[in-house]
Amino acid sequence: MMEMLSHVDFWKALGAIIWVNLLLSGDNAVVIALAARSLPAKQQKMAVFWGSAAAIIMRVVLTIFAVALLQLPYLKLVGGVLLLWIGVKLLVPEEGEENIKAGNNMLEAVKTILIADLVMSLDNVIAVAAAAEQGPAAAKTVLLIAGLAISIPIVIFGSTLMLRLMERFPIIITLGGTLLGYIAGDIMVGDPAIKDWVGANAAWLHDMRVSAIVGAVLVLGLGTWLARRAESHAQVSSEVGH
Repeated sequence: MMEMLSHVDFWKALGAIIWVNLLLSGDNAVVIALAARSLPAKQQKMAVFWGSAAAIIMRVVLTIFAVALLQLPYLKLVGGVLLLWIGVKLLVPEEGEENIKAGNNMLEAVKTILIADLVMSLDNVIAVAAAAEQGPAAAKTVLLIAGLAISIPIVIFGSTLMLRLMERFPIIITLGGTLLGYIAGDIMVGDPAIKDWVGANAAWLHDMRVSAIVGAVLVLGLGTWLARRAESHAQVSSEVGH
């Protein structure tokens, strides 16, 4: 255990897990707030607490299974592609949060939080499982549990602050999306289906982190372009509306 904790890659992977989990929990925080907004103040706190706790437990279980699945051929390639898209989506403004149904009682609010979080946690699960791949092989499960456990109080009590920081400093979102692209590029060349071929013919892709850098640049470039296009379309629609 002490040897594991002294490994630099362990702390790098743990930091990446916490960061991507916090970044991708921003939308979840909005859903939690919207689902509980029609409850009395006391019930709001209870709904947020129980909804968040249940959602986090569900996320830990899903993530552990995701790590096991990533050991199968081609799933790292698929997960990498999905992670690239998650990174791109992070850089593109989204709408539709007003469509989340408000819970009229605590049980309904908790149910809404769980259902919404289950759908949205697919992003978190893939990202956190991929980040764990950056650490020592023997430490993957420990990394997942430790990273998510450290994130729990921050997600519950600090998500609103994180959202405000993202609004004030958009560079945080850009850096987060770029990190996801970096991780995606790195894990794809480690897929069991192509790992041996890469090692024999293109080891530089992994050794020099070329695939990781390409993934980061791809997310940054595509995400920035889509964000500008969305902004341009919104501006045109606004002018037409007037």
